[in-house]
This record gives sequence, structure tokens and C-alpha cells, in this order.
Amino acid sequence: MKRFVLFLCVVVVLLAIGGTGAFLWAEGQVQSAMAPPGAPTVEFTVPKGTTGRGLGTLLASQGLIRDARIWRWLLFRRGAFSPKAGRHEVSPSMTVAELATALEGNPIPEDVPFVVVEGWRLRDTDAALAAAGLITAGAYIAEASNPSRFNAPFPLPTVGTLEGYLYPETYGIVPGKVDVHGLIQRQLDMFAERFYTPNRDALTKSGRTLHEVVIMASMLEREEPLPEQRPLVAGILWKRVDKGFPLGVDATSRYELAQWNDRVAFLKRLRDTTDPYNTRHNKGLPPSPIGAPTAASLQAAMTPKPSDFWYYLHDAEKKLHPSRNADEHEALRKKYNVY
Repeated sequence: MKRFVLFLCVVVVLLAIGGTGAFLWAEGQVQSAMAPPGAPTVEFTVPKGTTGRGLGTLLASQGLIRDARIWRWLLFRRGAFSPKAGRHEVSPSMTVAELATALEGNPIPEDVPFVVVEGWRLRDTDAALAAAGLITAGAYIAEASNPSRFNAPFPLPTVGTLEGYLYPETYGIVPGKVDVHGLIQRQLDMFAERFYTPNRDALTKSGRTLHEVVIMASMLEREEPLPEQRPLVAGILWKRVDKGFPLGVDATSRYELAQWNDRVAFLKRLRDTTDPYNTRHNKGLPPSPIGAPTAASLQAAMTPKPSDFWYYLHDAEKKLHPSRNADEHEALRKKYNVY
């Protein structure tokens, strides 16, 4: 009885559209699509609890069908219709009938959050992905070691890896279907969105190259826990670079360690004057970024704060103590027992 009433309602609507010829028009619409073959796929979400008829309005509002009334006509013709809640890949190239079939199929698996922590190196992200069972160990590093395979609105390194350019953020990942290349491209896109695009002109005016800023920012991410203090630290470090003094950033000597907090290996690195990442002995910036900086660190590296300070240290509570000369710095080292 209900189906018959629905039929009568649809017939009335179609007659209002164009008389008896509306039936032929409706049949043609069911087999037509909004776009020619080959249109890109899009995601369409079937909300939980939505009725089959209710989907017509949603499909029309997203440009996947022309008229919700045609959707109701299709449902009448099909009879049973059981859409599955969730995200579905569909296309404007699909006919109305094909859309209905697609929405009864299995939805796209739900993403799980994966956090790329601020300051992480490529090896840290790779290890975390492998530990979560999302990739084979080494796959992330291998892909990030081929910068030429990626696209970005900023210059990518021509040698080495994408260290420093893969923005630390929470990314949705589908278990069992991790596209490492796609994840890295998303991180590059996020780098552009969060820093490069809004700061393109300011970067040009800074007098530093993007790569220099990224290297400095990667050190700031490890050196200063408080974002508001990073411009001051950046000013000190850039001044030492420009005047030809060693940076003395011990975090750089940890960069190539298998485990960042391996103290024995770290102390050995500090004594190695041949290590290119030893900024106690080598002047200028280290050979590459030492991790993934945030927008706050990148901003600080690009716009450092001038000061009279040449040195700084952190006490046991990680509070910053800058100093103007070697004597003041030595006094602070003794006061806070920092060596």
C-alpha cells in the first residue's frame, strides 16, 4: 500500500513537470549523468540514519544529480535500497542508477590519526609508522630521499632528502592502504599552507634562502621549548653565523644518532671534530635541517629578534638565560651548573 501511494505521488510530480511525456523524461534522466565520462571522483558521505529518499536532496546539493525528484523515481523503480553509512567514492560521470549502486557498496575505510611530532627526523617518523604497522621500516625514508618526485610551490632540495620540509601535524591515514608518497606530498602541501604561501614576500625580504631558514628553524625547534623565545634565540644564532662564530648548538650533534637521547653516543659526537654536524667546532649552518620545524620556528628563523646577546643557556627547568659576552655566559654556566 505504501509503495502504491509513493507511486501515485511520483506520478503526480512527473505529470506536473511535463504531462505524460514526463515518464520518458524521467527514464532518460535515470540513465544520464551530470558530467561526461572521466570526471574526477569525489567523496560523498551517507550520514548515519539517513533514509534513501533523504539522500536525493544531498546528492542534488553536491552536484551529483540534477533533481531530487528523479532520485525518488529511481527508488520507486528499484524497490529495495540499502545505502551504507560512511564515505563513498563517486563521480559526476555516474548515472543516477550507478550512483545508487555505488552507495550500497562498502564505504571508504575510516582514517586513523597519525601524529608527526614537532622536531622529528625522517628516521623518527619512519620508525613510528613502522611501529604502528602502517609501513615497512625504511619505506618513508626511501621515498623522502627522492625530492624530485614531489611537487611544491617552493624550491625543494636538489640533493639529499626532504628533511625539514615535511610539516609536523596530525594526518588521517587509512590502515592497510598507506600511500607513503601521498603522505609526504600532503606534508609538503601543509608546509606551503602553514608557512611558505602566507610568508612568500616576507621570506624574500629577509635576505635568507628558504633552505637556510628551514635549517635554522629545525635547530630552534630543538633548542628553545617556548615559541615566544625563539625569535631571540634566532637572533643570537644568526649573528654568530654572520660573524663567523661556531653556533654551539649541541642538538646538531644528535641528528645522526640512531636514538636521539643516546647520551654516550652523543658525547662521542661532541668530541668528533670531523663530524660536519658538530657546530661546536664547525662554523656556519649544519649541512641540512635536523628535524621537522613548526610554523612558529620557521617564523622566528625568518624574522629574528635583534639583541646585544651572543650566548644563551637553559637551566634545569629549561628557562632561557641569554648573555652578552663569554664572561657572563661562564658565570651563568657555573650558577646553573650547565656544562
